[in-house]
Amino acid sequence: MSEKRYEILRKEVLYEGYFRADRWHLRYRKHDGGWSAEHGLEVFDRGHATCVLPYDVARDSVVLVEQFRPAAAQTTEPPWLIEAIAGGMKPGEAPDQVARREAREEAGLELGALHRVMRFLVSPGAVTEELHVFIGEADSTGVGGHHGLADEHEDIKVHVLPFTQALAMVEDGRIVAANTVVPVLWLALHKDEIREAWG
Repeated sequence: MSEKRYEILRKEVLYEGYFRADRWHLRYRKHDGGWSAEHGLEVFDRGHATCVLPYDVARDSVVLVEQFRPAAAQTTEPPWLIEAIAGGMKPGEAPDQVARREAREEAGLELGALHRVMRFLVSPGAVTEELHVFIGEADSTGVGGHHGLADEHEDIKVHVLPFTQALAMVEDGRIVAANTVVPVLWLALHKDEIREAWG
C-alpha cells in the first residue's frame, strides 16, 4: 500500500479556542479503485491524551477519580463520572510522563512500574484524539481526599475500590467513560500476569 489513498486538499478553521474544529476538504480512494468526490468533513481536534489505572497488587484494588464532566450531562445524570486518572499530552511530553504527572495532580499518587496496555482512537469518524492506556503500579495506603489544579477548575475526589467492585461498576453501567472501561476490562483479562510481574 505504497500509493497514498487519500488527499487532504485544504483545511478550513471553524473554531479555535481551548479545542479546535476544522472542515477538512478531502477525497479518498474507494474500495473499487476509483476516487471519491471531493467533500468536506468536520473534524474536532482536542489533542492527544493518556490514561492510567493505578493498581495495588497487595490489596487487589484500583485508584479511581470522580469529577464533574459537563458533556456527560447530555446522557448521564448526575454527570460526575468515576474514571481512571487521565490528562492531555503537552508538546514534547511522552505518554508515560503524562501518566505519572496526572497521578500526582489528580490523586497525590506516585506510581511505580507502568505497563503499557494499548492506544486507541476515541471517535475516529470526527475526533483526532489518540488515547494511550497504562496500568500503573500503586500503593493505595492512605490514598484519598480531594485533588486537582485550581487554575484548571478541577475538583477531584479520589476513590480506592476493590478491583471486583470496579469491574462490577463497568458491567452494570456505573462506570461509562471509555478511558476507564478499557483498562478495567483489560486488567480483568490480564490481572494474573500483572500480579506475577509486580507481586
